[in-house]
Amino acid sequence: EVVVVESGGGSVQAGGSLRLSCTANGFTFDSYDMSWYRQGPGNECELVSSLRIDGTTFYGDPVKDRFTISQDNAKKTMFLQMNGLKPEDTGVYYCASPGWMEHCAYWGRGTQVSVSS
Repeated sequence: EVVVVESGGGSVQAGGSLRLSCTANGFTFDSYDMSWYRQGPGNECELVSSLRIDGTTFYGDPVKDRFTISQDNAKKTMFLQMNGLKPEDTGVYYCASPGWMEHCAYWGRGTQVSVSS
């Protein structure tokens, strides 16, 4: 059974925007640092962004100044606003806690993001 449900992906042209959502199934994010990861053609699980329970954020160098991570007040849904998308952003996006043993392709099915030139 899934622990999280990722949604909001799609196919866009370079420079476009998408907003991804991650909904918790049976828990809230208030006790967990949470992150977005992505898995591209190389099959590497790449950390994209993190939102810690103390409110601090982290962004990987490739997405700095383009992506914004946030959560709703109920701590049930996490978002990733993606602006200025590039073809290199193409991949399957997953959400997970950095403290969990698995990050990609485990807790949820992920959501596909495809960016064309």
